[in-house]
Amino acid sequence: MSSQQHPLGISFEFFPPNTDAGRDKLMLVRDELAARNPRFFSVTYGAGGSTQARTRDTVRTVSQSGVQTAPHLSCIGSEKAQLRDLLAQYREEGVKSLVALRGDMPSGMASIGELRYANELVEFVRHETGDHFDIAVAAYPESHPQAPNLDKDIENFARKMKAGANMAITQYFFTAEAYFNFVDKARALGVDQPIIPGIMPITNYTKLSRFSDACGAEIPRWMRKQLEGYGDDSDAIAKFGTEVVSHLCQRLLDGGAPGLHFYTLNQSAPVLKVVDNLVG
Repeated sequence: MSSQQHPLGISFEFFPPNTDAGRDKLMLVRDELAARNPRFFSVTYGAGGSTQARTRDTVRTVSQSGVQTAPHLSCIGSEKAQLRDLLAQYREEGVKSLVALRGDMPSGMASIGELRYANELVEFVRHETGDHFDIAVAAYPESHPQAPNLDKDIENFARKMKAGANMAITQYFFTAEAYFNFVDKARALGVDQPIIPGIMPITNYTKLSRFSDACGAEIPRWMRKQLEGYGDDSDAIAKFGTEVVSHLCQRLLDGGAPGLHFYTLNQSAPVLKVVDNLVG
């Protein structure tokens, strides 16, 4: 990490906006977060490549900040020739980092594609491009929603890492022990690459609850009860969210986490309130 980067090793994720207003807003958010000298920005990729063109446009827009930008790359629904072309385009555009994911099968899609799992995608990228890209993969401290159990999920995770990944970024969570337990189990399987906690700011309880139920992220009962008690008081929810997430981040850093990756939802203020509360 260069001396120009944030001492805590932070990074931020964006999604491709689908309106002109969203694109204009993202440029402002990008600049506000770039001022904190993050390690990198990442840009998400829709199911089955459904936002591929917008992802590429967003990568170009975000990378104009001078911050290394890592597009998500999904193998579900993608053929090797398509992935090969996309990798070549990213290389030409100066992209040096990727987030390699299995991805979700969108409804109505007939073919799963030639690659079924993220470890196969990592192997493919390495075969096609050697060491050109730094590759991050996903980790699930509370287990992938489709995994039969946590131990099996961690075995699958280790397979991805040993296929050639440089690091992992976790699904968000709100229980620090889940992260530390996951890291311990991964280390026992020989994984020695950095495992970076993914952090979700709390600004809207209804949306957070719905999203968490869908992706398998546990909201502890005490947090649910507190957030439910605030009703529609968005200021109280945001204040409580900042306190809870700041405390979680500090615990993770104090416990040896190698950095923090923030799921921004294309907003800067909630993330920066947390970042400003942290000490190295």
